[in-house]
Amino acid sequence: MDRKVLYLALAAIFMSAAHSQQPQTPAPSAPAAAATAPAQARAAQQAPSAASQPAQQGAADDAAQKPFIFTVNEVPLIFTVTDGHGHYIPNLQQSDFALLDNQRAPQKVNRFRQQINLPLRVGLLIDTSTSIHSRFQFEQQSATEFLVEVLRARGDRAFVMGFDVTPNVTQDWTNNLDALETGVSRLKSGGGTALYDAIYTACRDKLLTSRGPEPVRKAMILISDGDDNQSRVYLNEAIKECQRADTIIYSISTNWTPSRGPGDKVMQQLADETGGEAFFPPNIEDMATSFSDIETELRSQYELDYTPADFKTDGSFRNIYLYCYNRSYHVHARKGYFAPKD
Repeated sequence: MDRKVLYLALAAIFMSAAHSQQPQTPAPSAPAAAATAPAQARAAQQAPSAASQPAQQGAADDAAQKPFIFTVNEVPLIFTVTDGHGHYIPNLQQSDFALLDNQRAPQKVNRFRQQINLPLRVGLLIDTSTSIHSRFQFEQQSATEFLVEVLRARGDRAFVMGFDVTPNVTQDWTNNLDALETGVSRLKSGGGTALYDAIYTACRDKLLTSRGPEPVRKAMILISDGDDNQSRVYLNEAIKECQRADTIIYSISTNWTPSRGPGDKVMQQLADETGGEAFFPPNIEDMATSFSDIETELRSQYELDYTPADFKTDGSFRNIYLYCYNRSYHVHARKGYFAPKD
């Protein structure tokens, strides 16, 4: 089918869905969203070890929060839009986008907002393995400056986790900047790298249970070279846990070699599959610029809440395909989500 005809057909379906509560007929075939391949089931004894005992500061802040439970079939989709130069595009309207959920237009678009400023839940994960020893101190400094800049509201929270062979939470959820800075300074480098275990553990133990009755923007800031030689879970299992926790990953590569290695591909995949972005600063001094770009993106967002067509509470993974009609713009959105299960 001619691409222009396809776009016009999708536009008609999407705009009509915004004004109707009746299920729509299937949309024309569109490129399927990239879904994470199913992982081989892992034995119970192979689950990543729990994070070490975290610092107590700030734990009481979120102690009363309970895991968010879906009670309606409404999907909140938070995303950003950039141009070819990475600049964020504001002031777009619902009519500028087309959306498919499991290759069908939504039954109803309940809400579309731009420039929202949701409370932040930020997990800062720093690779402390031997491979990054020479640049570790500068990474700590840049990470601390990022937390000082990004945590502005009383409702914002962050935690600090370092990882080598095992993940180590040095500061639990808090908005106390002094406590977070102390958490970063407590990190010590050395050992192998269990990157996937750290991501899985952070999502399972921290980000999956961090949502209260109000919506929040959950993000993981990952600083690593992307190499993994110790994990007991697979890459796609770590990605799935991020999707379950409704968490996006902003990855910052510490590989400053001229060519992209396997680790950089991992960092890119983690960001792409969760709706975040990967950054590859050419040198350690430019890492602060990457943090600044992440801060801008966290505050430059769109929100689209919708009711999917043919929705089933069966725990299955549902693909999301969202794009802007202006094809020079790039939409950063998660590639899918897990439906709740009865």
